Amino acid sequence: MFKIVMGLPFDIKKSVYKQRNTEIYLLRPSKLSARFKDYDPKKNFQIWLIEGKREFKPNHMRVLIDLNLRIRSKPELKEKLLLSFDNIYYGKDPEKELLELKKEKFEYFLNDLVVIGILAQLFHIEQEYGYARESKFDPPNLFFQGWIREFIDNPKEIDNLVCYS
Repeated sequence: MFKIVMGLPFDIKKSVYKQRNTEIYLLRPSKLSARFKDYDPKKNFQIWLIEGKREFKPNHMRVLIDLNLRIRSKPELKEKLLLSFDNIYYGKDPEKELLELKKEKFEYFLNDLVVIGILAQLFHIEQEYGYARESKFDPPNLFFQGWIREFIDNPKEIDNLVCYS
């Protein structure tokens, strides 16, 4: 996936996952908004999600909330989820990593587990490759991985989990 992101041309949608009525695609805009003036346009990219007729840019909270909902419905899978998302952090293919867990029937979730895994992978790449500011974390995506682990492993209610300080 990292190679796909590095090779993205400007202003062309690149589909990276499609199943039924869900698609994840990437876009590298040639012109950045004023908000991203410090970003390198060659490293900047957008992550888009299509669900049925809805098309939007998901953010990190989608991954975190989804994983927390899953662990609420199946707490016995905490270790497997932690290991799978650690492996995704270390560069493993989300579709292969989540193959066994995908068979589980979770009562609560936002998206298909593979979609969440691919989004997590893309957010890691976004922080590692495209993050323009100085980070207190090395590599910068360690910050996001810490929150993934927190939302899976923490027994607190979701209302009491503090995120993105």
